[in-house]
Amino acid sequence: MWRFGEARMAISTLDLGGTGLHTSRLGLGAGSLGDEGLTDTYAAKLLHTALDLGVRLIDTAPSYGVSEDRIGRHLAARRQEFVLSTKVGYGIDGVPDWTSECIRRGIDRALQRLRTEHIDIVLLHSCDLQVLQRGEVIDALERAKLSGKIGVAGYSGENEGMRFALKCGSFGCLETSINVCDQKGLDDVVPSAQSAGIGVIAKRPVANAPWRFAQRPVGHYAEEYWHRWKTMDIDALGQDWQSLALRFAVWHTGAHSCIVGTASIEHLRQNAVIVAQGPLPASWVESARDAFKMHGEHWHGLV
Repeated sequence: MWRFGEARMAISTLDLGGTGLHTSRLGLGAGSLGDEGLTDTYAAKLLHTALDLGVRLIDTAPSYGVSEDRIGRHLAARRQEFVLSTKVGYGIDGVPDWTSECIRRGIDRALQRLRTEHIDIVLLHSCDLQVLQRGEVIDALERAKLSGKIGVAGYSGENEGMRFALKCGSFGCLETSINVCDQKGLDDVVPSAQSAGIGVIAKRPVANAPWRFAQRPVGHYAEEYWHRWKTMDIDALGQDWQSLALRFAVWHTGAHSCIVGTASIEHLRQNAVIVAQGPLPASWVESARDAFKMHGEHWHGLV
């Protein structure tokens, strides 16, 4: 059985592309930390446990409730131990979304909430292709870099927007859906990003865990992935699907870090142990890739 010390060694650390940042294979998606039903004491323990396990990337956003504020209050004293990523583009009172002013104020607000003078990665949060093509928000990120407020400008999104972000040369980091049910980017986005020295962060690495549901979860955010998972019909060979999916995303996709969201300290520890188990058998990976290619011609990345 893997001990947590071994898990820590296995998940840390590696370069995030050519950004100059050092991250871990397992990152923490901090969306669940925004749930005010989660006690502040427990949220603090979860964050500190993540760092103690060797997690070196924490990813948040202003739309995640009190997530930014909790990270700032509880991890300010450990700020140098992890790469901090947040998102901008919306939600500033009295300011139109996806404008230069919205980006500027969003970064300043995040700096205040996160209690830091510098944010390692700031991502445009899934804006569409037309917004990117106008260039205003990209220019605003560039000015924030020049001012020293952010380290790396990035884009979080899928499909046409992601392809533009990859080619335009303005982003040092990309965050995109990568998992066993969402493999479209493995043949174009990830290889191109690697060649260009762009960091790749995989969101939804366990595909929203569709195996939790015996029936199609209509209206649930996992519904589309449940449909894909059932359609692909990959033989799990008696293995646990959480383990298979996470190891696939971490070890076989080319992503530099995979952010898994959780509100459970026990699940966080389990994920660290899973990652420490290392790569999957090549035959299983090949079957997963073949199943997606067979059925997924029209399956696009989920935003």
